Amino acid sequence: MMRQYELVERVVKYDPDADEDLLNRAYVYAMKAHGNQTRASGEAYFNHPLEVAAILTEMKLDDATVAAALLHDTVEDTEATHQEIEEKFGKEIASLVDGLTKIKKIDLVTTEATQAENLRKLLLAMSKDVRVLMVKLADRLHNMRTIEHVKPEKRLRIAQETMDIYAPLAGRMGMQTVRDELEDISFRVLNPDANKIIQDRLSQLHEESGDVLREIEKALATKLAENGIKAEVYGREKRPYSIWRKMERKHLSLGQLSDIFGFRVLVGTVDQCYRAIGIAHRTWRAIPGRFKDYISTPKQNDYRSLHTTVIGPHHMRVEMQIRTRLMHEIAERGVAAHALYKDAPDAREALDGFRPPGAESNAYRWLRHLVEMLQEGESPKEFLEHTKLELFHDQVFCFTPKGQLIALPRGATPIDFAYAVHTSIGDSCVGCKVNGRHAPLVAELQNGDEVDIIRSDAQVPPPAWESIAVTGKARAAIRRATRAAMRKQFAGLGREIVEKLLAKQNRPMVAKEIAAAVPRLGHKNVDDTMAAIGRGDLSGYDMLKAMGLTVEASQMRESRRKGTTKKSDQSQAASVPVRGLSGNMALTISKETGAVPGERIVGISMPGEGVTIYPIFAKALEQFDSQPERWIDLAWDSDASQQMFPARINVILLNEIGALAQVTQVIGDHGGNIDELQMMARQGVRDFFDLDILLEVHDARHLNDIIAGLRTRNAVSAVTRATG
Repeated sequence: MMRQYELVERVVKYDPDADEDLLNRAYVYAMKAHGNQTRASGEAYFNHPLEVAAILTEMKLDDATVAAALLHDTVEDTEATHQEIEEKFGKEIASLVDGLTKIKKIDLVTTEATQAENLRKLLLAMSKDVRVLMVKLADRLHNMRTIEHVKPEKRLRIAQETMDIYAPLAGRMGMQTVRDELEDISFRVLNPDANKIIQDRLSQLHEESGDVLREIEKALATKLAENGIKAEVYGREKRPYSIWRKMERKHLSLGQLSDIFGFRVLVGTVDQCYRAIGIAHRTWRAIPGRFKDYISTPKQNDYRSLHTTVIGPHHMRVEMQIRTRLMHEIAERGVAAHALYKDAPDAREALDGFRPPGAESNAYRWLRHLVEMLQEGESPKEFLEHTKLELFHDQVFCFTPKGQLIALPRGATPIDFAYAVHTSIGDSCVGCKVNGRHAPLVAELQNGDEVDIIRSDAQVPPPAWESIAVTGKARAAIRRATRAAMRKQFAGLGREIVEKLLAKQNRPMVAKEIAAAVPRLGHKNVDDTMAAIGRGDLSGYDMLKAMGLTVEASQMRESRRKGTTKKSDQSQAASVPVRGLSGNMALTISKETGAVPGERIVGISMPGEGVTIYPIFAKALEQFDSQPERWIDLAWDSDASQQMFPARINVILLNEIGALAQVTQVIGDHGGNIDELQMMARQGVRDFFDLDILLEVHDARHLNDIIAGLRTRNAVSAVTRATG
């Protein structure tokens, strides 16, 4: 265990003005508070906050943050109180400890909703003081370093949470060293076999290539020195998880990877960075398409460097990262280094690049944007989905026609670009030009693209855009716009229903009378009430009754009968995972055709009965062509294929022994389920039968596999999808 004086000496070494008395008091207080508590490993519990504080000294954080690390578990796990911490150590440290205490339970995740809600708390605490994140990441890092002492089932859960949330969060804040270690430990827990194979291969390559690597290091340093640039050059090997991720992304085997080793070149100034890459390209042949300038266009986490790949000595591919020493500090320690060096006289160029004086850093801007999304998510689960999207994607950099730089996740579309500029631009987007040419809204944007959004005030974003958009901001805005459009549509339908009922009683529709009746129905305003009537949640006769009009009992009973769904129907409706509707609507899938994920679907509003879902090819939709107000554009939810859905097929079957068995065997072998089956002799044809089968399948691919399997059987003459 680290001694008290050793911790203080570490802090004073990089911060001579540190409050030694504060550190000493925090050390003693935490040690006494935790007393005889022990961890799962059997060691004294106090060793954990002490190690967390030690990690923060490696990041060279201030004395208040180190003190907060020593105290971060006291309120949660001991008799200490927030008031006592504030009295002994001041409001600043008490606030840091309080922020950490509130998000302590994020380590005990059991459901996605709980994880999302705790992530909200973490981000809100971060937005007030980013040092909360520094302590939390150090806390998680030490817990991961000792994860072998945790029970196996909990170990897997913690490792997955670290991979999903904490590692990418560290990356987004520029703390690459922390991210690498969190990912590698998580990878070792989650996929031990793959980790061992990669580790063994790295050891083998290191033995085989050790001399060559040193030779390349020397050749690079010598060539730069000859041109008047003093540089530190050192080789490094990719981390195991980084290798695994690249193998999966590019579908490569371990033997096909040719860039496992890379080289970092650290120089003194930005000018020397560009001179160094010019020397490298003049000396060795550059590989086209591998040059990236993250100095003029920094990453969102403030990462700055020049990347290139050349064919170096011994015809070996040499990946190079060229940066200044201060840029290297930012690349390794992110916001922690930014806080330490922001006041240094020579740090302006290295840290802020080409940003104007006083502009906030990219990492802080990203954090602020993420916190703004807290207000945009409809639910904690939705927020978690958006946050993971923001955390995981690599970036592309595009420009508006006026030259404004827009950073987007890799794979982003012009829809994402439009919403990144402003929500109103995304909502009114009808088309785009990419580099001066018309392009589809589903096109994948590339680095350096200039995107010009074409707008129309009459546009409403269709729900289908949600499956196209990549960014959380775009998806949240599309959902909001869809909900608003649906509400408007149902409100219009509700008004029409009420107007017709009033007309039957020879009464005009008077706005004041309607508004006066609304409070009696338990709604806030007229639009909400009309939308409820349009959805079938409320009867039009209820509105008449609230207006003081006489309604015959028989009419009320009929209205109630139509407006009430059976319990089993409600259960089925709630289980249909589609987007584009409010959560209280009754949903049913048409039995004449069925509908499965992967097929485009629409909903038809059935007043008093909810919404019926049809595939777009259903013949039954023709009867609603003259009633466009009843059409609802729907989309399957992303996790819909985890359930089973109905799909009706028609089979023409040869009349022979065992023919029906062939059909049922194919369906069973492919994991389908037969819900209904009707067998009818073909009229005027004795040798064939018609089979009408209602299947249960996961999605369109599953259904197509079954249909393809049926078509291979000799007894099957034809198979078609039922259109109703």
